[in-house]
Amino acid sequence: MGIRLDRIGDKWSMLVIAVLEAGPMRYTDLQREVPGISQRMLTLTVRQLQQDGLVTRTAYAEVPPRVEYALTPLGRSLHQIVTSLITWVADHSQIREHRARTATAT
Repeated sequence: MGIRLDRIGDKWSMLVIAVLEAGPMRYTDLQREVPGISQRMLTLTVRQLQQDGLVTRTAYAEVPPRVEYALTPLGRSLHQIVTSLITWVADHSQIREHRARTATAT
């Protein structure tokens, strides 16, 4: 299998894909829009998404240097699925409740 499901199905990848649908973003804007992501995790996530062909990284020869990340057509085709999954999770808070009950029971 080319793209591994764990790479595109993890929390950070899905959130980055969802945020980039708005258009190209600089690294700092992307970090601001993805709540809770560390600098290291964002770097790893965009690198993996780029390796999988879902995100492009464009460096502009300016002073100071500017880099933007954007969804590729392949990444855009995944966006609707990712958004549906994020919405489903947000609408089903009982998952957290079940986890909390299970954690306190053990």
